[in-house]
Amino acid sequence: MRIIYGSGNKAKIENVKKYFDANKIDIEILSLKDINFNKEIDENGKTFEENSLIKAKAIKEFCLENNINEIIVTDDAGLCVDALNGAPGVYSARYAGDHASQEETINKLLDELKDVPESKRTATFVCVLTAILTKGEVISVRGETKGSIATKPGLMGKLTYGPIFIPEKFGRVMNELTQEELGETHREKALKKLIKKLK
Repeated sequence: MRIIYGSGNKAKIENVKKYFDANKIDIEILSLKDINFNKEIDENGKTFEENSLIKAKAIKEFCLENNINEIIVTDDAGLCVDALNGAPGVYSARYAGDHASQEETINKLLDELKDVPESKRTATFVCVLTAILTKGEVISVRGETKGSIATKPGLMGKLTYGPIFIPEKFGRVMNELTQEELGETHREKALKKLIKKLK
């Protein structure tokens, strides 16, 4: 089986491939670079589901024009903070502006939560995957990781909000946990559901 995964991010593609390999699923994953897709997609949806579907449809259209017929999988992910009515949500990647650094993004979020007590700083990491199958059927799945927002950042790098997100049952931020400690992330939970449906 071959899947076009709607990303040009090498690390993301490798993580997805690693997940399929770990679950003994023989699958070839093509990136957007592999199919020469370089169009800008206007992700103007109001939900992760809408944005993920917008991406999938744009890639499907390109594939039809270029006689490519593979399963297409796209994702949209972000952080939803309860005290901010679900923000940053679909704007997670550009919350502090299109080219803001990780530090600027985190500082903006922490600043907005400065008067919120620790008990009210609950948040959820969300990942929605959309698959368009070769005959046009659409599948959508959602994975979530519940947790809370720290009052100051921990280890920087990795996932944008990883330095301030404390997953449930842990006393440390996501970036300071090993993969073994963390278990399945929101993306992997969504992948697990998708694999079930694809089978």
